Amino acid sequence: MIIKETSDLISEKYGQRLSSLRVADVRIGVFLSAVKLSDGSVGTAATFSADHPFCQKVDRDFGELTPSKIKGTLVSVILGSEKDSGIIQSLRMAVLNALSSSLLSSGEYKIFRNKDPLDYMDLRADKTVTIVGAFQSYIRKISGAGCKLHVLEMNENAMNSDQRKYFVPAEDFKSVLPQSDIVIITGQTLVNGTIDSLLAATSERSDVIVTGPSSGILPDILFKNNVSILGGSRITNKDLLFEVVAEGGTGFHLFEYCAEKITILR
Repeated sequence: MIIKETSDLISEKYGQRLSSLRVADVRIGVFLSAVKLSDGSVGTAATFSADHPFCQKVDRDFGELTPSKIKGTLVSVILGSEKDSGIIQSLRMAVLNALSSSLLSSGEYKIFRNKDPLDYMDLRADKTVTIVGAFQSYIRKISGAGCKLHVLEMNENAMNSDQRKYFVPAEDFKSVLPQSDIVIITGQTLVNGTIDSLLAATSERSDVIVTGPSSGILPDILFKNNVSILGGSRITNKDLLFEVVAEGGTGFHLFEYCAEKITILR
């Protein structure tokens, strides 16, 4: 699995340093989660949770990685935990992105600041583009370029009424992705665990982009699995990040207040 392999790679690169790292601060907002580690690095991820918390006593959890117990936890515990709730998936992804932020500054990667992945795409009218997730700005830009557009979504209501002609049910991904010249995948698929099956369905001839607030991860394993471009963010104001996340901020709020876009090319 891509996340497991990336986690192992990050652990290998950190070596013994990883054993002493802890979560220094954490916010789990409505749309985004953020962590700060004891070395000062920060990371974000989409918040992925159930529609409502379990109410039955048998399902209540007061063990490790529950509220009031996350701050101060060793990073290795979070990465190695066998618990698998939506919140823990979000927390784990934010931690991986925080760890990756330090490794990305090594000079080993082709990183371009204040660039969007679409800046590197040739959006001609003869191109077929599939977006996984209702990225409003991408839908407007790609439809405006005259490309043949598909938007894979679980919820048709996530799209404006004039955009619904592009809607394709998410479960139909295996019939749409192989025919696409350009595939744009939300980083939220890294959190919810669907990235592996999506990438497996893409064609080797496709330009594949993974982008969004959850996509600050080390790109090596993604690049080995047909991803061409990773679109992420560099946090420019760590203190403000936690306010934005706690007050219901989304990805576009990050770029307005406390982050800049980065693009990493394979």
